[in-house]
Amino acid sequence: MRTINFHNKVIIITGASFGIGRELALQFAEQGAWLVLAARNIEKLEELVKECQQRGGRALAVPTDLSEESQCKMLIEASVKKFGRIDVLINNAGMALASRFENLEDLTLYEKTIKVNFLGGVYCTHYALPYLKESSGRIVAVSSLRGIFASGTADGYPASKHAMAGFYDSLRNELWDRGVSVTVIYPGWVSTGITARTLNPDGTPKGEISRHEKKAMSVDKCASMILKATARRKREVIMTFMGKFGRWLRLAFPRWVDGMSRKKTK
Repeated sequence: MRTINFHNKVIIITGASFGIGRELALQFAEQGAWLVLAARNIEKLEELVKECQQRGGRALAVPTDLSEESQCKMLIEASVKKFGRIDVLINNAGMALASRFENLEDLTLYEKTIKVNFLGGVYCTHYALPYLKESSGRIVAVSSLRGIFASGTADGYPASKHAMAGFYDSLRNELWDRGVSVTVIYPGWVSTGITARTLNPDGTPKGEISRHEKKAMSVDKCASMILKATARRKREVIMTFMGKFGRWLRLAFPRWVDGMSRKKTK
């Protein structure tokens, strides 16, 4: 891809310490971007800053808990203080919870999932929007196919991803004449290690990679597709053929598609 797209562009990436966010940072750094890297793990962020600098970018680590509105505000303020503007906001941070709704003893983990996956992006978007309007910038939201299809369990993860779809699609309409593009990414399984970090109902991580993730898309391919979609200001990207086909299939055969979701969950 032509390097002119993101050279010296100021890009905020949440959830930058692992997986898709980390790989996005490295690929944008290769284009000479100025990066603001947000996550809770400061050690991982500092390591990533060095790697980004080695690849030709500039980078700032801002430890951030996306579930806290005040910290999201501080992230945006730190970005503007360091680089003077914001060109791209990538709301990528996420956590996964795998549980039947009836097995949750309380809703603490459910609420945390909604806050990190959905409200964290809302908070960051709210505080970044004035600067994005000034730069005719881009908003990119990394969702999931579980934001399109019903899941086999009603835990907080699909709820947060469906909320993302509604918010960002509506925001795109609101901003249609303001020069700010909104891109929603719907990956399928990506080899990021997320299934090992997925939380059980008691809050403990599962600790092992699922069989679905072992056969998943590579993280570098996923990040490359997101980078290209960001450059082209695409409306949305559904990353798998079955995701694209399944969206239309669900209109005609909703019970059959729901049955497949239940089977896949088991």
